[in-house]
Amino acid sequence: MVKIVGIQFKGAGKVYYFNPLNIEFEIGEYAIVETVRGVELGKVIIANRDVEDEQIEYELKPVVRKANENDLAQEQKNEELAKKSFEVFKKYVKVCNLDMKPLYAEYTIDQTKIIFYYTAEDRVDFRELLKHLTPEFKIRVELRQIGPREAARALGGLGVCGRELCCKTHLQNFDFVTMKMAKEQGMSLNNNKISGACGKLMCCIAYEVELYKEMKKEFPAVGSSVKTNTCECCKVVGVDFFKKLVKTEETPGGMPVVHKLEEIDGFSIAKSVEEPELIVTAEEVDDNIEMVVEEKVEEPEELTTEEKQKKARYNRYKKKFKKDGKKQKRKNS
Repeated sequence: MVKIVGIQFKGAGKVYYFNPLNIEFEIGEYAIVETVRGVELGKVIIANRDVEDEQIEYELKPVVRKANENDLAQEQKNEELAKKSFEVFKKYVKVCNLDMKPLYAEYTIDQTKIIFYYTAEDRVDFRELLKHLTPEFKIRVELRQIGPREAARALGGLGVCGRELCCKTHLQNFDFVTMKMAKEQGMSLNNNKISGACGKLMCCIAYEVELYKEMKKEFPAVGSSVKTNTCECCKVVGVDFFKKLVKTEETPGGMPVVHKLEEIDGFSIAKSVEEPELIVTAEEVDDNIEMVVEEKVEEPEELTTEEKQKKARYNRYKKKFKKDGKKQKRKNS
């Protein structure tokens, strides 16, 4: 067991573990710690406690001390000074005509270093920019490029739901989000409709995906045939998970008929089948990585009708997956 204290910097964000030494911290207090950026002031999110050695991902650094009123006052002064320094930074970025978007600036608590954050499509040669900034501030100047999600967290804003961005208010880590999650929930697969302020898939897509997977077990699949009290065999064209309604097409080209879930008969829930992921986002694909899929299928000597249908569907996916891989190989070569 290892004793730790959890520290968070600049509002919402990842919580970092530090060695509290012999100092007792309570939630809401502030501490002075040394990080890769320098000496910083952080807020205690996790009070002193013991954790398993396996939960420690890196060597714990000791805290320097508890923050006092002078430290909090200095941090406030640093924030005001950082705003003025950021205007200088933006001015010289324009002078040097660099293809980068300035985001914000921050000072270490001891004012020995100032860090300017920015985003850019590619790497930026900012040596000329540093020649302007170093004499201006007369302390160590650091420029740090961050990704679009970190930029959205830093700047804040409102999401399509009208609420403040999750990454700004409560998200500690950015979870992996895929188009498959959106498809599971029946969402539009239009990138413009399911992307957040950062341009990436909205983090909230991952919030309810497990709930939808559980609810799907009670419903017939869209496109399957079912029996209702008004039709012996009709096609399912839509479902409403929360109202427990099923829409069926009983006459070709006619309006869908809405039924309660308990009125639907003659369907069985198909077991989940592991299939190659064919719907991916740009952030999931690395052109330099060659994907190798090894498959081993053990089949009984005699297959039922349902198993034969699953096997045929799996073979179609497998064939398409290999075909797409060959096309990609020829394109890269």
